[in-house]
Amino acid sequence: MPTPLTHDDPPALGPFRLIARLGSGGMGTVYLARTTGGRTVAVKTMHAALAAEPAARTRFRLEVDAARVIGGQFGARVVDADPLAETPWLATEYVLGPALDEAVRSCGPLPERSVRALGAALCSALGQLHRSDVVHRDLKPSNVLVTAYGPKVIDFGIARAAGDDRLTRTGSAVGTPAFMSPEQATGQEHTSAGDVFALAGVLLFTATGRAPFGQGQTADLLYRVRYQEPDLSGLPPGLVPLLGQCLDKNPHRRPTTSELAGRLHDGSGEFADHLPDEWLAEIARRAAAVWRVAPQRLPAPLEPPAPTPPASVPRRRLLFAGSAVVLGAAAAGAAAWAWSRRSTTQRKAPVAGPSNSVLPRRKLDSVWQVQVAGPPDDTVPAAPLAVGNLVTLVAGLGLGGIDARTGKVRWASDQMENTWQIAADGDRLVRMVAAEGSENHAGKEGGFPLILADVDLVTGRAGDPFAQFTEYNGVISENQVLCLADGVVYAAAGRGEYGTGFQAGQTWSLFAVDISTGKRLWSAPLPARPQGSYRLYFLSAGVVDDHLVALQETNDGKVRAVVRDRRTGVVRWERPLDGVAPDRVRLPLAMDARNLYLGAGPLRALRLSDGDRVWDAAAQRPGRTYGPPSVKGGVVYAVEKGTGLVAFDPGDGRAQWQEKGDTGAGADLSAAPVIGTDYAYSKRSSALWAIDLSSHAPAHSYKTTGVRFIPHVQAGLTVSLGGKFVAAYPLK
Repeated sequence: MPTPLTHDDPPALGPFRLIARLGSGGMGTVYLARTTGGRTVAVKTMHAALAAEPAARTRFRLEVDAARVIGGQFGARVVDADPLAETPWLATEYVLGPALDEAVRSCGPLPERSVRALGAALCSALGQLHRSDVVHRDLKPSNVLVTAYGPKVIDFGIARAAGDDRLTRTGSAVGTPAFMSPEQATGQEHTSAGDVFALAGVLLFTATGRAPFGQGQTADLLYRVRYQEPDLSGLPPGLVPLLGQCLDKNPHRRPTTSELAGRLHDGSGEFADHLPDEWLAEIARRAAAVWRVAPQRLPAPLEPPAPTPPASVPRRRLLFAGSAVVLGAAAAGAAAWAWSRRSTTQRKAPVAGPSNSVLPRRKLDSVWQVQVAGPPDDTVPAAPLAVGNLVTLVAGLGLGGIDARTGKVRWASDQMENTWQIAADGDRLVRMVAAEGSENHAGKEGGFPLILADVDLVTGRAGDPFAQFTEYNGVISENQVLCLADGVVYAAAGRGEYGTGFQAGQTWSLFAVDISTGKRLWSAPLPARPQGSYRLYFLSAGVVDDHLVALQETNDGKVRAVVRDRRTGVVRWERPLDGVAPDRVRLPLAMDARNLYLGAGPLRALRLSDGDRVWDAAAQRPGRTYGPPSVKGGVVYAVEKGTGLVAFDPGDGRAQWQEKGDTGAGADLSAAPVIGTDYAYSKRSSALWAIDLSSHAPAHSYKTTGVRFIPHVQAGLTVSLGGKFVAAYPLK
């Protein structure tokens, strides 16, 4: 449903006056707009950060072309478009009807005759695309709008010409797992047969209210799509064999859209005649509601008054602080503790001097904050993780989960987890689990098995183990979980006796484990560590495409970049990183499909395929020092000492722009900037500054004690940790 414009939304795009927001995501925003003559349209735009990326612009242009191919009968008719504008935009007719998923939730599933009529009409829509050698690649209920005259297929953001995979190698989304074809899930070519597979899933959802492979985390869904049979229970008996054939794992056994249309419906009657009255009423309601939407714009954020000094008992929540008694009180009392929202009053911004006239200096407080203790073992600094709707971290007596939107402590553990033995991929949280009876028996001959398990995001408890390995000693404290990606956990573990720090008799391996099967995919030896050393092997790691990328600390305290084939564990290349201190790179890696970007001293890009240096910022900006970088939307961002935020071209390292004003002179080089769609967030002194990505000027600031900052995209927040507080700030 429409929502008000934000204070920084443009008043118009092309000849269209913006009225309200219809939605916003990682790629752009969709607006409700009108012409001077009163015609209502939907205008889709691309976020400014993405508009600087040539591949993203090409994808947007192809989306415009695909929308024109499907036309107004089966899609939203294109009214106008300017993919070459500074902010590319596409204007289409405003479709008078709900999305299929919203209609099913509001009015219930459709009966068989309605599903057949809908399916035949969608076959005609897809056939229109396929005859022009275009495949949709992301057909799902939310991309089908239902009108009284028939369904319309929308959102061609990842549609492409059949056989053309040039734009699928950049790490962008390639579909929705719940409705993805098996070939798409395995990275193979998605042809028109893949669209038929997705269409069958959409029709099953329309008839039953659920997807063919259920719900769950991405890795689980992809596994089911590839290997398990769809759940056809609840389907009308007449649709079971037909949709079952469409959901065949072998694309060559699926019918074409024309064959499927003929078997679904004979084409008689008007589309509206086949819809239940409840659905027709919902369509009519939506059609009438759009004309009542009046222009409305939210005001810019205002400066709040100074916070009230804390009472003798702090009003901030305590998380995992010190003892089991306090821990239990914190976990139980968090739900009852209510955040006092401070009222805001208008305040006139101070007049800025000539050198910083771009700065409207507004100080804004955090959305929420939670007091935390230090981790049980501070060998490795604690780091917050964004997973599902939670912020998780190890503090006090163990792992805890905070509701990312409200700041309420949802659960807390007293299991003394180590921060380096936990990893998340945004949807799933995995940890190493102590074997039963291993407490105070670390010296047992032969040790205890190494156990890996999922963490239940609702309760915080470890689930049943998905993998156990008796050849590793699970009580060795230096065992490490590097990262988690696409249903695979990458970990390092040792064999031999437990001791204080690494032991000379231990042997160590890096290995990969398939979560769905619990099987080890490969194992690779690691060099021995010095007796008594506490320095872990890996400082940071991540996966992109088929590369496992890691920064590894050597025995002499140096840092090496090591890139392995994620499927086999074979080292593709490794090289030393001169001038990089190990503790400054214990951060998420900045990389895209082409390069690994490294800062914390000199700023450079290493090619992932062979490790060659692609560029060094010193070539154009000699003598400059940088903090750790971030990469998003085809731009590399890093804080430059004495300057502030600088944006670089990832291909050649040329500076595209640098921060305006003088606040960047004191920018913190220890934290990577967090990049939103409209702002980048960078620490300076005791404030987190929001840098406008369009004007390149600091816009506003937030008081903070944070030293580590991560994005929580799902909650739309920047999360910080530092000064014994976890806090959340806007991410826009």
